[in-house]
Amino acid sequence: MLLVLQMSNWPAIIAGMTTLVLLPGMDGTGTLYEPLHLALNGKCKLLVVTYPVDQLLGYTELEALVQARLPVDEDYILLGESFSGPIAISIAATRPVRLKALILCATFARNPYPWLAASKYALPYLPTRLAPLSVLSHLLLGRFSSKELRRQLAGALAQVNPVSLKARLYAVLSCDVREKLKAIKVPVLYLQATRDRLVPASAHAGIDKQLHEMETCKYDAPHFLLQTKADEVAKDILRFTSEIKA
Repeated sequence: MLLVLQMSNWPAIIAGMTTLVLLPGMDGTGTLYEPLHLALNGKCKLLVVTYPVDQLLGYTELEALVQARLPVDEDYILLGESFSGPIAISIAATRPVRLKALILCATFARNPYPWLAASKYALPYLPTRLAPLSVLSHLLLGRFSSKELRRQLAGALAQVNPVSLKARLYAVLSCDVREKLKAIKVPVLYLQATRDRLVPASAHAGIDKQLHEMETCKYDAPHFLLQTKADEVAKDILRFTSEIKA
């Protein structure tokens, strides 16, 4: 079974296997990664962090929560998906002793739509539900949508207080951690979805400009890359981790 870790409950880690600590997308529930867990096929320990579902926390607060729960007695690789990319970048920039590599998935180092930054001030006045499921499915899944994926997406979002989601969206619109990229010294892999309707290719280009030695793997996939191309992604993650350990 996929190991989803509450922020306050980090169990002992089994020795002898690569540990992959995954920071989730905006829902923060950690419930959408069973496909990746299965694709890794026991060759890598996947530990999925979860975020509080009912608190108004931005990037600074969430980073502190993650920092407090990272492994201290075992090496690990940090994977920041989508919303959590800036958190993963910020943590990697502090150069934790046990961090051996960074993986970024369909994510960004700053607000991917700078022209929308001013709209953050209108968030308190917008409807509680920011978008219907059909719109979210179009953005996150596109032509790769399925009844099961839509069900899982709806289930994840239903767990989170809409006000918490607004706080995270506000954080995205205010985000810019590009300067922190220069402080990262571990190997970096970027997983890019070429049919991403949410995070544009310019977000990857902005990170690549700062990290000239960053490796990029591209997939014919939507924003929900880890959910729709898990087998391909798992192969690249396992190859990347094996090269680091070699």
